[in-house]
Amino acid sequence: MGKRFPGVVAVSGVSLRIDPGEVHVFAGENGAGKSTLMKLIAQVEPPTSGTVALGGRTAQYQGPGAARKLGVAMVHQEFALAPDLSVAENLFIGHEPGRGGWISRSAERRAARELLARVGLDVDPNRRVSTLPTAAQQRIEIAKALAVQAGVLILDEPTASLTEREAGELFGIIRELTAQGIAVLYISHRLDEIFEVGDRVTVMRDGEVAGTHPVGEIDETGLVRLMVGREVDDLYPRSDREVGRVRLQVDGLGRREQLHDISFEVRAGEILGMAGLVGAGRTELARAVFGAEPPDSGSIALDGRRLRIRDPADAISAGIGYLTESRKADGLAMQLGVDKNITMARLPMRAGLIDLRAEHRTAERFRERLGIRVPRVGRPVRMLSGGNQQKVVLARWLETGAEVLFFDEPGRGMDVGAKAEMFQQLDLLAGQGKAVVLISSYLPELLNMCDRILVLRGGRIAGQLQRAEFSEERVVALATGAKGNHA
Repeated sequence: MGKRFPGVVAVSGVSLRIDPGEVHVFAGENGAGKSTLMKLIAQVEPPTSGTVALGGRTAQYQGPGAARKLGVAMVHQEFALAPDLSVAENLFIGHEPGRGGWISRSAERRAARELLARVGLDVDPNRRVSTLPTAAQQRIEIAKALAVQAGVLILDEPTASLTEREAGELFGIIRELTAQGIAVLYISHRLDEIFEVGDRVTVMRDGEVAGTHPVGEIDETGLVRLMVGREVDDLYPRSDREVGRVRLQVDGLGRREQLHDISFEVRAGEILGMAGLVGAGRTELARAVFGAEPPDSGSIALDGRRLRIRDPADAISAGIGYLTESRKADGLAMQLGVDKNITMARLPMRAGLIDLRAEHRTAERFRERLGIRVPRVGRPVRMLSGGNQQKVVLARWLETGAEVLFFDEPGRGMDVGAKAEMFQQLDLLAGQGKAVVLISSYLPELLNMCDRILVLRGGRIAGQLQRAEFSEERVVALATGAKGNHA
């Protein structure tokens, strides 16, 4: 099977067999062709060449609706739910139960409860979808697939916005589905997930299959080598650094019901980790320091100088940068070019006008420095991979000369090669004497990159771990309030 776009070969000569009841994981760098291949299977995109056969019968391309009738359903990273409709209405939209053109809402609710039970979700079928958390909405998407009796379920980065507990629950649902003979095609950038949930793994590179292996017959090193086509010596590059004077000092920070009397410091050359469950206050703390959600109490000082931060403009002027966890929603102007996204926090001006030549030079300099893969710096950032988009956001804050940088989930949605490059930049910034704060829900990132870890729980600091004390058990114990493992 193959797929060409103007000037781009997205998928080339891919031949695969998917067995009933297996979890077949697809891995590879951003732009390797994984999502495009899944869209071909789900008939979201028509193939340029090749065919898809279901149960031995060739399926003609007729669109995703036809694919669902044939038993193929895809759950995208961005859910295809109608937020203002009820759970039941979303589950049966387009194939509502009833007779003679009349919809039976009572039958719809009964069937909805049965489907929700299959995915372990106990919610009122009449509840509006927009009121549900992300993990619940994802289960509704899976239930939608079961509603059309899907035999093939495609999950694209399903744990990207889930906590570890929610991800574990999702894996349990997947095992129940495969026990019923449903084939699950699973796209993931997280290596630990591949080994936890997968039966076989297919690695794609440059639109082609680099290899397919039973999960038990390949290790992490071999998987990474297949993904990037080269040896990646260290996924978490970390050099020996001298930690110096205090650069950022936060005392008694509070904001409404979100943050309570938070005090911490970050030193020159230090990478400070922030851990905690979803809702613990990590992002809220970063946004408070950055002025996006100004604190109600407390003080912030940089290099001993007390700051008055009322909004992000004050933070930027002071030398604080924040790489948001949602780069598409909050971090980038998706329709603008790479050049304008890099310079928007500090516009190059000349005679009261934007100096377009200087803007171009700045963008070219960061394209080379950070290895931003783009044919021209005027290209809209929406056309870049997630890893390259993240580099554009980083370039913006480096251009401002920020001395304190908050990285909120910087590895989310990025392949292993792009992650390694991003974490190398964090290490380089710390080596230059900047104060770096790394917020992550993925503990290996914190345990490998950080000098200290602050653990938040309920908007408060639950504890602090020095590098010699690091362990997953200690972080989780502090994050959950479990007894017996506190540092």
